[in-house]
Amino acid sequence: MTPAEMLDVAVDEARKGLAEGGIPIGAALFSSDGMLLGSEHNRRVQQGDPSLHAETDAFRAAGRQRDYRSTVMVTTLSPCWYCSGLVRQFNIGALVIGESRTFVGGHDWLAEHGVEVALLDDERCVAMMTDFIAANPELWNEDIGVAE
Repeated sequence: MTPAEMLDVAVDEARKGLAEGGIPIGAALFSSDGMLLGSEHNRRVQQGDPSLHAETDAFRAAGRQRDYRSTVMVTTLSPCWYCSGLVRQFNIGALVIGESRTFVGGHDWLAEHGVEVALLDDERCVAMMTDFIAANPELWNEDIGVAE
């Protein structure tokens, strides 16, 4: 699978989250040969659980892996520090990001620590987040931990 094809899975998850009234961020964890291990979307609003970011939920959905270095985390948005910490903690080897125009997380830090980072600057991801942020600024600020 190409990075763009992997991103399609995360985009589908982000759309599910938006349809549920949540924040449209999706993620998926793949093996190095392109096998989908797990995918999910941000469900912090839907479940009332601030830890249910897309990346952490996709990681949980993938189940236990013996080695994460050969896995690829795919996310529609640059990962926040919480999710960047997950990638670093478990030594996930590669990260594919849909966009970082609306939010810049810890992807540069991850690259500095040996994670292979691909930033796709996908217009679908940019439009979905731009529209969401414009329509839901308070919810967005809550999600990224910014007090108004």
